[in-house]
Amino acid sequence: MEILGIDIGGSSIKGGIVDTKSGSLTSERIRIPTPEPQKPKQVGAIVAGISRKLGNKGVIGVGFPAVIKNGVSYTAANVHEAFLKKDVSGVIYKATGFQCYVVNDADAAGLAEMRFGIGKDISKGSVLFLTIGTGIGSAFFINGQLLPNTELGHLKIRGKDAEHRASDAVRQSQNLSWKEWCKRLNEVLQTYEFLFNPDVIILGGGVSSRFEKYEEFLEVDTRVIPAKLENLAGIVGAAMAAAEYFGG
Repeated sequence: MEILGIDIGGSSIKGGIVDTKSGSLTSERIRIPTPEPQKPKQVGAIVAGISRKLGNKGVIGVGFPAVIKNGVSYTAANVHEAFLKKDVSGVIYKATGFQCYVVNDADAAGLAEMRFGIGKDISKGSVLFLTIGTGIGSAFFINGQLLPNTELGHLKIRGKDAEHRASDAVRQSQNLSWKEWCKRLNEVLQTYEFLFNPDVIILGGGVSSRFEKYEEFLEVDTRVIPAKLENLAGIVGAAMAAAEYFGG
């Protein structure tokens, strides 16, 4: 089944048509900077533009950076406050004319990584998947089953959101060396380790492709491995979630 997957992030909105059986893109990948202001109408217009450009003719899967329940956003930490308690699926339907299934963006990326990426052979135990980019997103899996909407990037560490300490955006904006940044990342990972005792931690997002830059500085007991799908994970996972919801 081919479905349009959309990954809405703090810095960009990405989309592509996905073969949900293989996890591969059957179209080009489109990336458009997230609009300012990042309000529902503006975001909907960009998704509609991607849908038209790719010739989409069916349902849409969307990964969105918030707690999502039945298509409604219950947080708005990394998007405009106008999205708070907003029916995101309704926004996309109104803009595109296509039915839409919305899932937390990190959950979408985690689903893809567990089915088609480095986690495909991990069916037992607990896996903590993290997307580290503009913020820190999280997806937690127990025996392959997703516990949705964990949002661990907003867990307070010494009075500050974890993502405000150790995201890739923080590394770049503060011009931290990989060693300096990894010291902060260690603090975050050690906190997650203490609270959840995962068997494996998978690091996704932009830093996954540069794992060799900081691997030697990691100081956690849990096995830590880089994701394989990198920035395609959110698109693929959103399409997967829509396919399963709509019976594809």
